[in-house]
Amino acid sequence: MASDERADNGLSYRDAGVDIDAGNALVERIKPLVAATMRPGVLTGIGGFGALFGLDTERYSSPVLVSGTDGVGTKLMLARQMNVHDSIGIDLVAMCVNDILTQGAEPLFFLDYFASGQLELDTAEAVITGIAEGCQQAGCALIGGETAEMPGMYANGEYDLAGFAVGIVNHSDIINGQRITPGHRLIGLASSGPHSNGYSLIRKVLELSGASLTESFGATTLGEALLAPTRIYVSSVLKLIERFSVHGVAHITGGGLTENIVRILPEGCSVEVNVGSWPQPAVYDWLAQQGNISRREMLRTFNCGIGMVLIVPDGVVEDLLKSADELGEAAWEIGRIVKSGAKKTMRYRGF
Repeated sequence: MASDERADNGLSYRDAGVDIDAGNALVERIKPLVAATMRPGVLTGIGGFGALFGLDTERYSSPVLVSGTDGVGTKLMLARQMNVHDSIGIDLVAMCVNDILTQGAEPLFFLDYFASGQLELDTAEAVITGIAEGCQQAGCALIGGETAEMPGMYANGEYDLAGFAVGIVNHSDIINGQRITPGHRLIGLASSGPHSNGYSLIRKVLELSGASLTESFGATTLGEALLAPTRIYVSSVLKLIERFSVHGVAHITGGGLTENIVRILPEGCSVEVNVGSWPQPAVYDWLAQQGNISRREMLRTFNCGIGMVLIVPDGVVEDLLKSADELGEAAWEIGRIVKSGAKKTMRYRGF
């Protein structure tokens, strides 16, 4: 009996900063959110040690799994500053599914990792609400995840995120850029803002300018413009890939237009982009002006209004642009593929 009393009065995991009951409560809160993302192939619900997913071998006769992982970087710091946490969950899904989409893959399922110093249920629920919304937009199931409470690693109120997506494509339908040749055209799809890249520079501009996130910015506030969730292109791009010959897809993430298009080109190809061929959203003009950032640095850091680039033969451009518009994507022809020398290069025209 004395031994039991000492155990009852001794240290607990909660005393060390980890609340198991809060973790269990979060699982109960998010069950309806997770259920809303289910799709054919899911064999287990959340709560187990592993999640099971069955492949549709009738639809995919030569299936290849495509995986991707990412986070949302220091955009998290703006989300915490504004106390807006649901849209950051959409960002997390978008950064992963847009990556695997570039190879023609349909996202199947998604897993998340949420780490904090102390689990705040309302914040965690808001983040996972956004993750579930992103999964619904992408057509993939939120099949599992991990919530880690690590006092001492993160200060109270701080959290970090990572996401993991798995998709599928038939082997014969993989898009790898090898069919790209000089003369192909670049179709740019509009971004919703800076997406989830360049936020260390954005925060530096905010610091130096003294601007307030709550100040008016067009029809919204500066903070809302900067926190706009990353656009998820899955539904529209999969349809465009099915209808047209798309030989290359580039997700414009870290490194901007400068770094992300050349990485998918085969040997013998370079790219020319016409900078004035699409309307640049006002948020980029503000960043360039307030931070005194050169045009070349902007294009190497941010998407500058283009979140995804499709590389297609010249003959399909007009019909593809019309189809993209019907699918709700603002799109423009923004450049072309040219013959390269010994090294693949990116050239800008118009500035």
